[in-house]
Amino acid sequence: MERPDAAGIDELSPAEAMALQRRLARRVVQEDRLRAIRNVCGVDVHYVEGSGTACAAAALLSFPQLELREHAIARRRVAFPYIPGLLSFRELPAVLAALERLSIGPDLILCDAQGIAHPRRFGLASHLGLVAGLPSIGVAKTRLIGEHGALPARRGAWVPLVDRSERIGAVLRTRAGVKPVYVSIGHRVSLETAVAYVLACTTRYRLPEPIRWAHRLAGARRA
Repeated sequence: MERPDAAGIDELSPAEAMALQRRLARRVVQEDRLRAIRNVCGVDVHYVEGSGTACAAAALLSFPQLELREHAIARRRVAFPYIPGLLSFRELPAVLAALERLSIGPDLILCDAQGIAHPRRFGLASHLGLVAGLPSIGVAKTRLIGEHGALPARRGAWVPLVDRSERIGAVLRTRAGVKPVYVSIGHRVSLETAVAYVLACTTRYRLPEPIRWAHRLAGARRA
């Protein structure tokens, strides 16, 4: 069986990367296999302008209190080209390095990225969850693929995101009357559970608190 680690992934050709996504996508677990959730980690990546360097942040928050317990930053040179649908091959090495610097292991990871709501059903949230062996959820600000019906304006409303008759995610309203987020399974979490945790981690803002913390930390350190 092919080992899903991150060694050398940024050295693959785009065609090799797509083939790897298709193979590893079959190993994504789309049902709940979680332990008790006492902390949730948000991850995000910013780029240091003009340097070819990715700055990844991992922010670990207590759950359900949503208080910051620990954070870590890692920088890595980016070798893989920018190609939509292949962002994990650019960002995963830096994200893994940030996670490895945490002294507390996450129970659940929220990624500012797609999970299976992806052309090959293997976005960064799925890639990270499979490599790290942890439950993960994709929480994207924009839609990559799929179609959906009308979404009610109330907080907590969601409708399925569908691609070729397959339910690949949820379009979720985290704040009343505000743009939705696009939630999808990363690894070892069902879609309904993913939606519930995203809502539980969201307070008065559009994005869940773990991702908001990671976004601020990565942006502050990218200079």
